[in-house]
Amino acid sequence: MATKGNKNLFKGIPKIKDAFIIIVKTEWNSSIVNKLEEGVKKVLQTANISYKTITIPGAVEIPFAVKQHYTFANKLPDAYITLGTVIKGDTPHFDYVCKFVTDGVLQLNLSMNVPVIFGVLTVNSEEEAKDRTIGKHGNKGEEFALSALKMISVNRSLQKG
Repeated sequence: MATKGNKNLFKGIPKIKDAFIIIVKTEWNSSIVNKLEEGVKKVLQTANISYKTITIPGAVEIPFAVKQHYTFANKLPDAYITLGTVIKGDTPHFDYVCKFVTDGVLQLNLSMNVPVIFGVLTVNSEEEAKDRTIGKHGNKGEEFALSALKMISVNRSLQKG
């Protein structure tokens, strides 16, 4: 969703208590991914939500890291937010990476009891990525965090029956 800025960002955001979120971010394209993480943290801190960041090499590794954390963590989070940036190049590698990570996150959402937010930018250029972190489209990291908060609320409501 490519919107122009994040006006009224907190409108309709549920108040969440005692939530914990894991951010899984990539090292690849770190200057962009770090900006996404700043946006996520801004929203989580404003909402008084605790979080932890796990850093991994690249986008393809995101589903593995989430699944391993979910399987072996002492404390399960209420949601995962995945952060990465895949920039189209001259080879089909872009297509494969995008498919692997999107399919992986989809499978996680269908097999786990907590939401996994897809916060991976898939863009044609570094300029497009910057537009979505520090430019005309605001910081998509903020939107990813807001999606996590809303999904935690929905998940808690559904679990109550």
